[in-house]
Amino acid sequence: MSVRMTKPWQALTPEAARRLSGQLGVYELGNDAGEIVYIGFAGGRSLHGLRGEIERWAKEPPAGATRFRVEVNTAYRTRHHELVGAFRHDHGRLPVANTDIDPARVSNLSPG
Repeated sequence: MSVRMTKPWQALTPEAARRLSGQLGVYELGNDAGEIVYIGFAGGRSLHGLRGEIERWAKEPPAGATRFRVEVNTAYRTRHHELVGAFRHDHGRLPVANTDIDPARVSNLSPG
């Protein structure tokens, strides 16, 4: 498995969100240029899992987000940490809408 998420992008719409399962996992929100603007997770406290998280963002997209992709994963915190670390490795910063993460708490990841 790649450290970076390779799932296809889907349009960030309420209709697409309703087709998702209520499972735990991670997700990325992107803009029209395919740039990741937010990396999040649906955990044990997320109402309706991935479906609920994407429905919430479809109503109020952050930082020009127009698309999303998800990955079902019960180790969502570890996977989220990997995705954020890989993004920071690639770009030298966190995604623009991830103001909910303290950069000092993100480990330096050197993906292959």
